[in-house]
Amino acid sequence: MHTEHHPDPTPISTPLTADLVRGALELEPTPRGGVLPHRLPAWARAQNTDGQLAMAEAQPSGVRLVFRTRATAVALETLPTKRVYVGAPPRPDGLYDLLVDGRLTGQATAPGGNTLTIDMTAGTAETEPGPPGTVRFAALPAGVKDVEIWLPHNEAAELLALRTDAPVEPIPGGDRRVWLHHGSSISHGSDAASPTTTWPALAASLGGVELVNLGLGGSALLDPFTARTLRDTPADLISLKIGINLVNADLMRLRAFTPAVHGFLDTVREGHPTTPLLVVTPILCPIHEDTPGPSAPDFSDIGAGRLRFKAAGDPAERAAGKLTLNVIRDELTRIVRQRSADDPHLHLLDGRELYGEADAAELPLPDQLHPDAATHRRMGERFAALAFAPDGAFAAGS
Repeated sequence: MHTEHHPDPTPISTPLTADLVRGALELEPTPRGGVLPHRLPAWARAQNTDGQLAMAEAQPSGVRLVFRTRATAVALETLPTKRVYVGAPPRPDGLYDLLVDGRLTGQATAPGGNTLTIDMTAGTAETEPGPPGTVRFAALPAGVKDVEIWLPHNEAAELLALRTDAPVEPIPGGDRRVWLHHGSSISHGSDAASPTTTWPALAASLGGVELVNLGLGGSALLDPFTARTLRDTPADLISLKIGINLVNADLMRLRAFTPAVHGFLDTVREGHPTTPLLVVTPILCPIHEDTPGPSAPDFSDIGAGRLRFKAAGDPAERAAGKLTLNVIRDELTRIVRQRSADDPHLHLLDGRELYGEADAAELPLPDQLHPDAATHRRMGERFAALAFAPDGAFAAGS
């Protein structure tokens, strides 16, 4: 039997070092000789016992490889971890977006990978190991160009090897401002179409800034270690989107919420005393506007492949200090107004300016909690128009 030997079209291997990666706070070396991008540092992860946060921070939303090269073929070997929810339809594989000189020119997925099976009813999660896969991009334009590979926003990826058909070099940090953003699964990217079309990624592109996305699905919970991480991360602009996860988790009452917000803001200000700091209240979420959490899975339409969420709290419990989105918006507005008397760089944005009543009528939240791809696009455009406007919190020169 005659077998032809095809040479590897991408023979040059480049170590995956920090100067090629943007948007990650730490690269953890792995036993396979690769690196796992993290969005919380090891000391912060050590203070957490929640599997949901551990999963979210290891999903590389906003993390991208950035390099300059003449290469026309690029291969990235990764070990993805793909999620399966018991009783729900299969999830699509995570997308890798290829940008050449700032323009989206390709998308691909990685075959293989580990499988994380989550049973929301039983509250269990099990990982089954699988093989690595390779993401390939070919026929890139000739000549020197800036290449970005955005990792999937919703799928962990251990980076094993970067191979090209010409040498690559890091791109020195430019003069673009760095925007550090923290929020919930909506900021993480939830049901956005791809990693460059989450609302923060779109807003960063429109605003001409470098994104560091600390949107952590299910985990924007005013954790002190998250505040210290924000404090210690270099940034020119900072935004905090606070509210929906506190209701989802039914985590605290108003008595705890107010000092926790003050403490969170105090901590961020220790590292960034005069940085523009924008507090964003929750976008509209009809089930929780006036009904407290917790949020519970609604399996009534699972036969049609749809998992929805419902509010399991009782509106009467607001009297006992239970949080709803309207309670949180009112209190955040009061806190920011109080603090901005002494902090001229502190700003407030009502999340309903990003997604409000009229938007919900036109583009309802498919599962009652998470915006779809079209809504991510709208929110990104709205945020950029508001925050980066001449009179916005992130105006040029602010």
